[in-house]
Amino acid sequence: QVQLVESGGGLVLAGGSLRLSCLASGGSFRTYAMGWFRQAPGKEREFVATINWSGGTTIYADSVKCRFTISRNNAKKTVYLEVNVLKVEDTAVYYCAADTYGDPKVTRDDYKYWGQGTQVTVSS
Repeated sequence: QVQLVESGGGLVLAGGSLRLSCLASGGSFRTYAMGWFRQAPGKEREFVATINWSGGTTIYADSVKCRFTISRNNAKKTVYLEVNVLKVEDTAVYYCAADTYGDPKVTRDDYKYWGQGTQVTVSS
């Protein structure tokens, strides 16, 4: 069983930055595709970014491209999301997800494992 624990969220002013982390335990992390999604109040959970098993391929939602960066450290079993130039509309709970097949995925239903989420609140 794979467990994912997110951290690094918080309250930040618009224009600020955060670094979200997701620590995995169990399973074979280095073979997994990893993704970040977010869910704002009253909205559907949406794709943010994904990275393949090796870290060589990344895909981003258009709304975060050039502001967010996904990366991973397989030795530490951790995936990161650097979030920069934050906007009020980035306020959401950010979730980490993992799938046992290593190709990057942008669809929520393609992921098998999910973390509990970390809150990011951006104030103006």
